[in-house]
Amino acid sequence: MRLPWAPAAPLFLQALGLVAATLVAVLIATAVLIINIPPPAPEIYTVPEVLQALHNGKSAETSEGRTLEVRLANSPPPSGAYIGRRHATFRLALAQALKTDPYDVVVSPGPPHLMVFGAAPQRFLHRPLPPLAGDQTVVGGFSAAVRQPGGKWLVVEPSRQLIDPWQLRFLLVLGASALAVAPLAWWFARRIAAPISAFATAAERLGRDPDAPPLEVRGGSSEVKAAASAFNLMQERLKRYVSYRTTMIGAIAHDLRTPLTRLRFRIEAAPEELKSKLASDLDEMEAMVASTLAFVQDATRPVERTKLEVSSLVETVMDEAAETGADAAVERAERAVIDGDPIALKRLVTNLVDNALKFGSRARGRVFRESGMAIVEVEDNGPGVPESEIERAFEPFQRLESSRSRETGGAGLGLAVVRAIARGHGGEVTLHNRAEGGLRARVALPLAPAPASRSIAAE
Repeated sequence: MRLPWAPAAPLFLQALGLVAATLVAVLIATAVLIINIPPPAPEIYTVPEVLQALHNGKSAETSEGRTLEVRLANSPPPSGAYIGRRHATFRLALAQALKTDPYDVVVSPGPPHLMVFGAAPQRFLHRPLPPLAGDQTVVGGFSAAVRQPGGKWLVVEPSRQLIDPWQLRFLLVLGASALAVAPLAWWFARRIAAPISAFATAAERLGRDPDAPPLEVRGGSSEVKAAASAFNLMQERLKRYVSYRTTMIGAIAHDLRTPLTRLRFRIEAAPEELKSKLASDLDEMEAMVASTLAFVQDATRPVERTKLEVSSLVETVMDEAAETGADAAVERAERAVIDGDPIALKRLVTNLVDNALKFGSRARGRVFRESGMAIVEVEDNGPGVPESEIERAFEPFQRLESSRSRETGGAGLGLAVVRAIARGHGGEVTLHNRAEGGLRARVALPLAPAPASRSIAAE
């Protein structure tokens, strides 16, 4: 498997560069957009318009198209610790126009702070101001309150929206800049994450195929190269370890044949009653040795995995069993394609069918797909296995006396071989007692991945 291209810099610098490039791009895009959009128009209110709203006691629209809201309150808005000259000017102008005591008028600044001009800034207005209250204007937010005869306060202030138009424009600018930078950030992040995805794919493939080819690195950062080298070294060590153990077991089993042959010659002089029992034990030991050597031979032969249709394989094994007169059939056969070793998988199915026929009187098979796995089930109508002994059934040379006897034969390697083959293909096998009696063996194998339109390395 080949790792996709990645920049040569360390991953830390790549991630730092991604963050820095994204921030710079967002700042540049925001600055360009802000420079090219008009600034927010100032909020301008005339003193006559404020007086008119207070006089009428209801909300009114100003000449600039804004709204002044009027409400009755139990107390005036806080005026702040310091009232500047312009605030005082506005306050005195209101008191003079309303012909009331200045202490009955409270002016509070709002966001932005209130400013009062002695003459109207005509360049900000759509039309000339009426000649009232010294031709003064208020720029920005404010609150003005006048004490009423009953002790309450009549408050006038500009209507506030959740988001002002200029704030909305600024948010749109930020959103547009983020959208402009998103493709670049996505592309850069994908290039950084591609080697990690390749490692995950390689690890998953190693679980299904221990003989998978090693990773190849094209370019890549120093961390990626080090991780790929460590992964390849781990894979090679695992292969050597498994090969060594398998070879050692084969050698031991082969060497056992010589002393077994000598024992068979030596029991000829034993009494007939003892001779038959010793011969039976020797036959069983030779069967175990032969099974072990067959397993080692299968495990050490060269394997080339191919696309395999599981239901066809199960049907073939069942038909071969039925030709010998056994009650074997397939009840359900969905199309399920996997990557596997045809010889090993046929042995897996054959062992399950042989067990079903050996410990029961019939074998029923099913093949279907479930959650990305190909499921193979083989059922029998035998005595089943005690729940506490199910896991032991997969151990080599284990014979569960509650369901097996010497008359059934076998060396006790059948299910151990099935589990080894299933796990070697990235799958698993489990046993389940059926409610109606009998045992169900269930094998789950990963489905072959669908062919992709292009590989990650080509991106």
